[in-house]
Amino acid sequence: MPQEQLSLQQNLNSTSSALDVNQLTLLQQATSSYSSLQLAWASGYLAAKSESGQNVKLSPAPVAVAAKILTILYASQTGNAKGVASKLAASAKAAGISVVLKNTADYKAKSIKNETHLLIVASTNGEGEAPDDAIEFHEFLLGKKAPKLPNLSYSILALGDSSYEFFCQTGKDFDERLKALGAKQVTPRIDCDVDYDSDSESWMLNIVETLKEELTQTDVPLAAVVDLPTAGATSQYNKQNPYAAEFTLSQKITGRDSAKDVRHIEIDLGESGLTYQVGDALGVWFENDANLVAELVATLTLTGEENVKLKINGANQVFTLTDALTTQLEITQTAPAFVEFWAKISGNKELTAIASDKNTAREYAGKHQIIDVVRAAKTEIDPQFFVEALRKITPRLYSIASSQAEVEEEVHLTVGLVSFDANGEPRTGGASSFLANRLEEGQKVRVFVEHNDNFRLPQSDDTPVIMIGPGTGVAPFRAFMQEREARDASGDNWMFFGDQTFTQDFLYQVEWQNYLKSGLLTRMDVAFSRDQAEKIYVQDRLKEQASEVFAWLERGAHLYICGDANRMAKDVHQTLVEIIAEHGKLTVEQAEDYLKSLRSNKRYQKDVY
Repeated sequence: MPQEQLSLQQNLNSTSSALDVNQLTLLQQATSSYSSLQLAWASGYLAAKSESGQNVKLSPAPVAVAAKILTILYASQTGNAKGVASKLAASAKAAGISVVLKNTADYKAKSIKNETHLLIVASTNGEGEAPDDAIEFHEFLLGKKAPKLPNLSYSILALGDSSYEFFCQTGKDFDERLKALGAKQVTPRIDCDVDYDSDSESWMLNIVETLKEELTQTDVPLAAVVDLPTAGATSQYNKQNPYAAEFTLSQKITGRDSAKDVRHIEIDLGESGLTYQVGDALGVWFENDANLVAELVATLTLTGEENVKLKINGANQVFTLTDALTTQLEITQTAPAFVEFWAKISGNKELTAIASDKNTAREYAGKHQIIDVVRAAKTEIDPQFFVEALRKITPRLYSIASSQAEVEEEVHLTVGLVSFDANGEPRTGGASSFLANRLEEGQKVRVFVEHNDNFRLPQSDDTPVIMIGPGTGVAPFRAFMQEREARDASGDNWMFFGDQTFTQDFLYQVEWQNYLKSGLLTRMDVAFSRDQAEKIYVQDRLKEQASEVFAWLERGAHLYICGDANRMAKDVHQTLVEIIAEHGKLTVEQAEDYLKSLRSNKRYQKDVY
């Protein structure tokens, strides 16, 4: 059976379709060029036909229908925007609104001219970049070919992290451009920080209530159209309802003289039903260090027994200050907004000067935890006022370092302990120190799987892959190798790994050597920056193998980068541009377009942080 038909047959089996392969093929061909509006109309037509059991006379859709469809697009990198958009679609559908829900990657950008009501939930990636799935839509909308949109009503929910300079930039880009194209804003854009639940819920309620009357008054029955669920069992556990898994192992995998403390973590998913694919991340909910909490309470000259109210899942709950700071509030990461808040209430001149410049405040916040800011300008404060200035704890996402084909109900992580000095005092990361130092074997840790469809192995096991993952960026590539071994994949595999020293920091060294010995790993290039006078990094190894790297790309290799977003990923990208320009005999602009094409075709994927 041809590959296309085999794929279709699998789809039929997974969805229990009543159509055979040929019928489904014809249906897909017939609807492939439909806009969101046309798909919704066709859905209504087919629903009416199925209910009557007879042929339904076709007639052009009434003009009134054009104002009765709500299209929801999501631009998501790690799944947050998709989750919000899915909830929004369900809420709108429950209100009687016909909905089209799409990933921007699956949306025909030109069909935006046919939309009348559009909602976009957009995350921001890296330094103000659009998520991978939204790159083409972003370029089209901001480009010269974007049409005028005088008949479009829209609203934007932007997700981001105020610790970054380009906070919610993708959502801002979409909002400003739609305005410029003549579209009408239904409700103002909402910019959400990492603790986005409350703001996103308010926006969803407001937007559905605002559009409900207009979009539910119709004489034409239209079925709601939403994304089809992924085939296979769906676990009841998610970010809002994490699974209490058993913590089974924390093993240091850097040497005793290493400047880093990196742990191999193993967690038992038990009977949870949680499944993951290689490339996914594990979300970990954590508690703050009791010693740090006690230190902060003492610095505030409070007892910790004071009662405070926090809004949890939309309802006020009462906690002691100590419990709130331990289980509910973020104290190891500082937002620039807190620096501004503390400068204002303390009146400290030095802190006020820092807070007055956004870039300076952002840099200061990145190097100081909440207790350091408080100590810099001690002042009395009401405990309720204090907790309201803090962000809620958000789970940390770790690239999964295992394949379930190999480890079954387990999930493995590669966690680097975040540690630094602040004014001579040691500070550690909230989640990394929780996993590395405070959890003991047999204790429970609350987890969930965050699917990442933007970081996937190629569908064909014959396809070669190039993996670039220095430091803990090695994690997903360990999973890749386990998966390719389990699948008896014949495609070549090339790994670029780097760290500080060979003897202390070669993570999973024995496993990589075994893969080389078995032939599963075709080749491996390593860069240990401190083993010689001149520092050598993974991008230097790429340059040394430039002609071969380009040859692999030309024969269809998929390219993956995982690790540090601020320096490594940028340096590697620039090196790739230089390699492609030189060996492809292209200009720099053409080389950038070459990489864009790889990215659009899912052959250039990044998991950076």
